[in-house]
Amino acid sequence: MNETYMLFTMWPFVVYTGGVVLLVSIMLIASHFLGERHKETVTNTVFESGIKVTGDARIKYPVHFYILAMFFVIFDLEVVFIVAWAINAKALGWAGYIAIAVFIGMLVAVLIYEWRIGALDFGPDGKKILDQYHRKYKSDPKEFLGEPKPTPEPQNINS
Repeated sequence: MNETYMLFTMWPFVVYTGGVVLLVSIMLIASHFLGERHKETVTNTVFESGIKVTGDARIKYPVHFYILAMFFVIFDLEVVFIVAWAINAKALGWAGYIAIAVFIGMLVAVLIYEWRIGALDFGPDGKKILDQYHRKYKSDPKEFLGEPKPTPEPQNINS
């Protein structure tokens, strides 16, 4: 009886899936037979608003842009869970509060871990820049401040 009940409740889904597959198949087959065929040389050339392409569209971004995008997706997804908890906070009671506190604690721990391993360092290291600054400043402060170096006096070869 359980199998017949399951088949009885699943028939709308099966009919819908079959209808979608049938409709997509009909559209693809019809477009293949009814579509135009082009044999011109410019058929496969790329253009944007009638303007010829001047460069390559595939720009290589530095990897830190992808890392930043992953962090955004990860932490944006957690916002969904926190907002869902906030909407039902009163109904969830103390158990829900403890659960969200543990969840946020884990998020903070992961953020601290990523910070400590250097995953959030996207630009040049500030300590290295300051080290170079102090090294150059201590060696010759006038050169660093933009003052011209004194030119050595020309030596007389004849004397």
